[in-house]
Amino acid sequence: MFRDRADAGLELARRLEPFRGTAPVVLGLPRGGVPVAAVVARHLAAPLDVVVVRKLGVPRSAELAMGAIGEDGARLVDEAIVASFGVTEEQLRRVERRERRELERRVGLYRGGRPAVPLRGTTAIVVDDGIATGATARVACRVVRARGARHIVLAAPVAPRDWAVRPGDDADELVCVHQPWAFFAVGQDYADFSQTSDAEVIAILARAPDATP
Repeated sequence: MFRDRADAGLELARRLEPFRGTAPVVLGLPRGGVPVAAVVARHLAAPLDVVVVRKLGVPRSAELAMGAIGEDGARLVDEAIVASFGVTEEQLRRVERRERRELERRVGLYRGGRPAVPLRGTTAIVVDDGIATGATARVACRVVRARGARHIVLAAPVAPRDWAVRPGDDADELVCVHQPWAFFAVGQDYADFSQTSDAEVIAILARAPDATP
């Protein structure tokens, strides 16, 4: 069990040590992925940025993702979940409109007018504090791919045991510290899984070194 996100970031950074010499860019998923990504970036002496994504939660079961959206219009919908919960097109559009507004708010809040770190031709390490369904992680990788990253590494401290076979074309490889057979939620592997605030994300990004890879 990880003590907190900083401890998880240190364990993950050790697994990512082979990428130290590839001039990587580390990108955290706000909010919880950013503290983990900050430790990884510091360990690899890499620039740190965010890639902002939002889960599309099933109506009346918002914790369950029926898809996700990301910056630059990236979008993923799990048609099987949409069908199994009887989500209508109008319900999906309503959820997506709401989450798109929140995504744009967070982009402005976290970047504060700063441009995104250039990714063309880089090794991009996309970091979250854990993977459950993988919808937001996959959309984040699509954003990074569209921005020209040469090689995409999806990295997380914890993920379901069978998730390694599912990144597909969204990521080139998965690096994970712990993949339990009995997976219930990301927080099960953390002693402290308290929520990360917007203020913490902004402070972490403000402390990051010059973001020129």
